[in-house]
Amino acid sequence: MKALAKETKSAEAAEDTTSTATSTTSEASQAATSTASETAGAADKQSAKDPRDEQIQSLKDQLDQKDDQLLRAQAEIVNMQNRNKKEQAAMIKYDGQSLAKDVLPVLDNLERALSTQADDEAAQQLKKGVEMVYGHLQDALKKHSVTEVPADGEKFDPNIHQAVQTVPADKDHPADTVVQVLQKGYLFNDRTLRAAMVVVAQ
Repeated sequence: MKALAKETKSAEAAEDTTSTATSTTSEASQAATSTASETAGAADKQSAKDPRDEQIQSLKDQLDQKDDQLLRAQAEIVNMQNRNKKEQAAMIKYDGQSLAKDVLPVLDNLERALSTQADDEAAQQLKKGVEMVYGHLQDALKKHSVTEVPADGEKFDPNIHQAVQTVPADKDHPADTVVQVLQKGYLFNDRTLRAAMVVVAQ
């Protein structure tokens, strides 16, 4: 009988232990489920962005793009203004270049006329008239920045001289110097209006 009573108490104790363990396991499972639910809820709240935030960011991006386009447009306008100023300055500086170039043959013909010998009084009077015209024309050209190219005795410069003949160099005419001018050259401001035709020592 005593042995049976002991077995009965042991069984009851085992049942109590099992019941307690089952209860503890159930409570832990419920707690874990609750925590997981709360975590999932928080994640859902974080993942669900406010549409207004996206709209604000989109407007900021558009504003930045417009600012960049504005800066580029302003820079292009400044560049265009600078180009126009340079072009206008060049037009003003070299205005009349074609006319000056067309006048040069007239100047050449006057020089040829002055180089002829005037034997009688009538020819001398005519030559004086040509000299006056020649002088006035030279003054007018100088007034409008047309100047003669320095050539005789100068060092040969292909930018303003055109070599049409060469002669051997000597002590009076070193190599690469202009020995003789066959036709005068002229500058218009800093541009070569016509290169001087020269003989160069070599």
